Amino acid sequence: MTQADLTVQKLRHPLKLRMLRVGRITELTPSMRRITLVGADLEGFHSASFDDHVKLFFPAEPGAELAMPVAGPNGLQFPDDAPRPIARDYTPRRYDPAAQELDIDFVLHHSGPATDWAMGASVGDTLGVGGPRGSFVIPTGFDWHALIGDETAMPAIGRRLEELPQGAQALVIVKTRDEASRMDFQSRCDLRIQWLDASDDGMDALERATRELVLPEGEGYVWAAGEYTPIQKVREHLVNERGLDKGRIRAASYWRREAPATHVNFE
Repeated sequence: MTQADLTVQKLRHPLKLRMLRVGRITELTPSMRRITLVGADLEGFHSASFDDHVKLFFPAEPGAELAMPVAGPNGLQFPDDAPRPIARDYTPRRYDPAAQELDIDFVLHHSGPATDWAMGASVGDTLGVGGPRGSFVIPTGFDWHALIGDETAMPAIGRRLEELPQGAQALVIVKTRDEASRMDFQSRCDLRIQWLDASDDGMDALERATRELVLPEGEGYVWAAGEYTPIQKVREHLVNERGLDKGRIRAASYWRREAPATHVNFE
């Protein structure tokens, strides 16, 4: 059993809003596109955890000028003389301070403001970015790490696997729309990954796989994210039926079928 410090840290960061431009576009899979953002406004950008999210600001209408808010004493203040931009939460996949590059990965399955923008993005296009406002830092010293999610969780999972040190043990369960949506994760850790398809015959594939998952001995941590209902079921099973300490699981709804633009952390 590890003797490492396993204290989870909650950090707060000053709010800064940035206007960036598209520097590069990379097709990761047929259903995921990486947009690399660049610009001098990235100076001072900080993301302390794979679990972080930034708020992306898109024009109120396609082709319209982006009217960015400003940070005021009571939060964000939006211009009165321009349409309010559309905002969505996304994972900062990679930040390179030397090159001043920020990677954001977009899942392309469903139409919506963020997906439509990413599908039509070109080098030189502008995008507003706010945050991250805070970080939930999960130590890498646990004996094992379980990472569970759908395609929207893949950027965070990929980042975490790159951060875990050699010798760490990672159990990964990912549900994708099809085999073409799967990708090769880069990691130095001892990785065991289970890919699932998105079929649903009464019990979601993520819940079923979690119920069948054998957790190793020692101190571990579970991180899960994706669509609201399956992630809620995963958390309920681990806490209520497996007896997992609530302090050893972080579960978040990245989207919800009834209201896609929602981000909820289950407590």
